[in-house]
Amino acid sequence: MSSPPSPHDAVFRRVLGVPSNAASQLRATLPAALVARLDLDRLAIVPGSLVDATLRWRHTDLLFTAPLDGHEAFIYVLVEHQSSSDPLMAFRMLRYVVRVWDRYLADHHKAARLPAVVPLVVHHNEHAWVAPTQVLDLVDLAPDLAGAWREHLPRFQFLLDDLVRVDERELRERPLTHSVRLTLLLLKIVPGNPRLAQDLRPWVDELRAVLDGPDGREEFATLLRYIELVGEADARDELHDLIAGLGPEAEDAYMTIAEMLRAEGRVEGRVEGRVESLLQLLTLKFGPLPEAALAAVHDASAGQLQTWTARVLIADTLDQLFL
Repeated sequence: MSSPPSPHDAVFRRVLGVPSNAASQLRATLPAALVARLDLDRLAIVPGSLVDATLRWRHTDLLFTAPLDGHEAFIYVLVEHQSSSDPLMAFRMLRYVVRVWDRYLADHHKAARLPAVVPLVVHHNEHAWVAPTQVLDLVDLAPDLAGAWREHLPRFQFLLDDLVRVDERELRERPLTHSVRLTLLLLKIVPGNPRLAQDLRPWVDELRAVLDGPDGREEFATLLRYIELVGEADARDELHDLIAGLGPEAEDAYMTIAEMLRAEGRVEGRVEGRVESLLQLLTLKFGPLPEAALAAVHDASAGQLQTWTARVLIADTLDQLFL
């Protein structure tokens, strides 16, 4: 069962999933002393996701490996898409780091030590991050008791790149690839922005640099797709004019993305109708649905929805339906 990735997920994975792009973000955000000892030129992506299935609508993650002082190390990057801070993020990140170690031990049965895992959260949206960044601050103990037990409590803390607190001048000064710089900018300014075309005009040099890059057309199309999916519809004429000003290749990419999204919209509309119909049938037959069943239906492919709808009449339980 799988559904199309969210626009945030898709743009982040496509751009930051390229090791050279990810390395530029890590050099800009990790502590300098750590960067000096990490061989980010040998950064490699590890396939898969560690995020709990019920949270994938709000979190995107990428796992990398790179040598640290000649030893294997991991860098775990998670992007928080919600405007509100996740109050349990420190605990969730600890769980994901433990999952990295579990995977490592499954592949290295004789290991007696664990590789370093560097946890980084990238947060974007309207409000700055306010939730705790270490597990110790989540433990519900009186201050005096917490002090007495400090040595026995986990102190795990993740690194935070809060894009809300990064202004455009600082973003320009970061040693990032053009595509990463624009990705971070778009995560900051696109959602719900009716002035997007005006706000992007000072960045046309970066847009052109992405288009002229080694994978320029594909990365440029990825950024355009994000803009079209998340941006305000009323601003599209101005955006078209802005993109067209970059030249015929840029305008052609814009028109191609627009046509693809129109076609996808027709398909997605039909899928959404099937989701709604199946949920109504299931609720009528089984009563209020558990969260796991709701998530399964919303994440299902068109083919899976068709199969489950056909099973509604013969299934006596939800377990039988989801076989």
